[in-house]
Amino acid sequence: MPTFDYDDIQLIPNKCIIKSRKEADPSVQFGPRRFKIPVVPANMASVIDADLAEWLAANDYYYVMHRFNPTTRADFIARMHKKGLFASISVGIKDAEYEFIDQLKAKQLVPEYITIDVAHGHSDFVIQMIKYIKKQLPTAFLTAGNVATPEAVRDLENAGADATKVGVGPGKACITKLKTGFGTGGWQLDALRLCSKTARKPLIADGGIRHNGDIAKSVRFGASMVMIGSLLAGHQESPGHVITIDGKQYKQYWGSASEVQKGAYRNVEGKQMLVPYRGSIKDTLQEMEEDLQSSISYAGGRDLESLTKVDYVVVKNSIMNGDY
Repeated sequence: MPTFDYDDIQLIPNKCIIKSRKEADPSVQFGPRRFKIPVVPANMASVIDADLAEWLAANDYYYVMHRFNPTTRADFIARMHKKGLFASISVGIKDAEYEFIDQLKAKQLVPEYITIDVAHGHSDFVIQMIKYIKKQLPTAFLTAGNVATPEAVRDLENAGADATKVGVGPGKACITKLKTGFGTGGWQLDALRLCSKTARKPLIADGGIRHNGDIAKSVRFGASMVMIGSLLAGHQESPGHVITIDGKQYKQYWGSASEVQKGAYRNVEGKQMLVPYRGSIKDTLQEMEEDLQSSISYAGGRDLESLTKVDYVVVKNSIMNGDY
């Protein structure tokens, strides 16, 4: 069937009704809280750590802490709550995770947000975990993923998920499409469009974002939140050290299914790469906010809702399959 991705789409402007882009409101309600912009750094060990999570929460940005230091998660929740900040964690579907959920309930240590983080989220075991978390910790806003199809969104929502994460392998550090032949690489935006036709609850578009304008396109095609990896890696606040090569500065960036993350070469579907050092993440997030304000002005509105109403054209002469 014909499909498209971010590089193939141009949104069509509507009559502007605001005098200045600064009047545009790019904030979004996601679960129990409102955030400055519909952007969340990927829950990857090369993108976020506890210190950055704390800064994001304190400055009204959504975050999802990764699950790769599982024994520290309860302390992380307690630390965030002690500082009056919201806690947002990731879990998997192994047996030990059920014990972890039980421990949180017993300690009355309930995070505001939980994300079930699985590469192939359309799974009986993910559905089982959704039902368990909603039973044990019913007040937590639960996101489940990742998925690629409307059927998957329907199944996870029906199981009790409060939001669904869409995207299988479109990320820059992901090689799922090459290793397995499956995924949404090259048609991620269209997968989001198809999933939004079924969704009754919020969707997170995860992966394939290469430019700030892709955030607006994601909102147009049904995303409430946009998860970004490579564009939000490589900052001063990002994990890892700055590396200088031929006078230029870089930071390491690796996929969650990479050999680096796993510590062994098995079922590897991610790679390690260098991304340019970008300075403070504050400046990048500010730029994303300003670009979204411009997008809203072009959409002829005052807020993100206006982006969902614009027309678009498919321009198939510029596709690079997400790679530059």
